[in-house]
Amino acid sequence: MAASAPVAVFCYRRPEHLRRTLQSLSSCAGFDESPVFVFGDGPRNESERSVVEAVHDVARSMLGERATYHFNDTNRGLSVSIVAGVGTVLKDHDRVIVVEDDLELSANFLRYMNTALDRYADDARVFQVSGYMFGVNYPARQDSAFFLPLTTSWGWATWRRAWRFFDADAVGWEALRTDGWLRSRFNLGGAYDYARMLEQQMNGKRDSWAIRWYWSVFKENGLVLFPPLSLVRNNGFDGSGTHGRGRLSRFKSGASHSDVLEPALPAHVVLDPETVDRVAAALRRENGGWKARVANAIRGLLGR
Repeated sequence: MAASAPVAVFCYRRPEHLRRTLQSLSSCAGFDESPVFVFGDGPRNESERSVVEAVHDVARSMLGERATYHFNDTNRGLSVSIVAGVGTVLKDHDRVIVVEDDLELSANFLRYMNTALDRYADDARVFQVSGYMFGVNYPARQDSAFFLPLTTSWGWATWRRAWRFFDADAVGWEALRTDGWLRSRFNLGGAYDYARMLEQQMNGKRDSWAIRWYWSVFKENGLVLFPPLSLVRNNGFDGSGTHGRGRLSRFKSGASHSDVLEPALPAHVVLDPETVDRVAAALRRENGGWKARVANAIRGLLGR
């Protein structure tokens, strides 16, 4: 096995969230062998300075000299911070594991990520490893990871060879407006309106690195490895984060993962249509079902 991948931790203004994230990270098997890079965004104004400095204090007190710190004096925003931070780590390393400060990690998270990063390091079809999984209803016990044609941003990893395809300008995105088949594929058969998210991004109405990363992977027909059960829990739905979720959506923050075992890795890099359908159904359900689709259609007509 190759050396453990470096872990990039991104934080901003939530000291207690970061404390829980670092506690769970330090409890992961393999943490002692993992280089850690902490990226902290700066305050948007003077009123935020004290809480941002408290975040930096939490990181230094919990990680000490074993981590490398990149703390900004000014606020760059989440997208710029993530893109720049991932790029910084990948200048000197061929892979990276990315964790934000609202996540709690299963004890097997790092071991799963590193094993998968090793297994598919040279397979150009695989662009990302995800630690998060939607609330899928399986017909029987599912203990093997599988591939999906979409990305996630809640605890993930990638390689330098894949990240070089990240397209900040989302070249070609306009085709989603006129090509119904392309839009349906991008939206996973209508399960979630990713196309609208990308259009909002390119029209300056949102600031998301993640939707541009998904488009980048999608254009290359890339695949992402997902665990059958989530290895991360998102604690950011308490109103403390920069980005929230829609009023009708009810995405699972992640199952209680204390007893989630490290999933087996598939021997072949292929899509299983039945699994894709089950994930699409979970996405549709967690995004609010038909009510959310109607609300999105109305917002689209109003140009919001």
